[in-house]
Amino acid sequence: MQTIFHSATCDELLRRIDSVQAGSVRQWGKMSAAQMFEHTARTLEMPTGRRPARQLLAGKLLSWIFRKQFLGEKPFGKNSPTGADFIVHDEPALEAGRERVKALIRELQAGGEKGCDGRVHAFFGPLTGAEWGVSTYKHVDHHLRQFGA
Repeated sequence: MQTIFHSATCDELLRRIDSVQAGSVRQWGKMSAAQMFEHTARTLEMPTGRRPARQLLAGKLLSWIFRKQFLGEKPFGKNSPTGADFIVHDEPALEAGRERVKALIRELQAGGEKGCDGRVHAFFGPLTGAEWGVSTYKHVDHHLRQFGA
């Protein structure tokens, strides 16, 4: 299972992040590359503790249905629903967003599983450090694939 906490996997993500350019064509969805970086940064702030979250009522009621798929081997599907706090409406600066995402990934990776153990995901509630490692990898990978990286 791929996880953000493996050095080689982290390095691969950072390399792929650098390959996304302003002109990169999205394969699905509505976000521009700059919006994708901002969206990804916002989600990375949950496991790092910079954006404490509370589990949404919908998550409390329904997360058990999707949890196995969320944490399983299969990559995230296209056009998955996104929480309102993570939708980017403006057009942020691409390079600043890219560097923010890379810094948050490095911070998360440096803290290891123990650094995010028990932090709350807005839909799935408290996750173990290992679960954050897998889900973070899958989310970043999902959006890099969205832009052909």
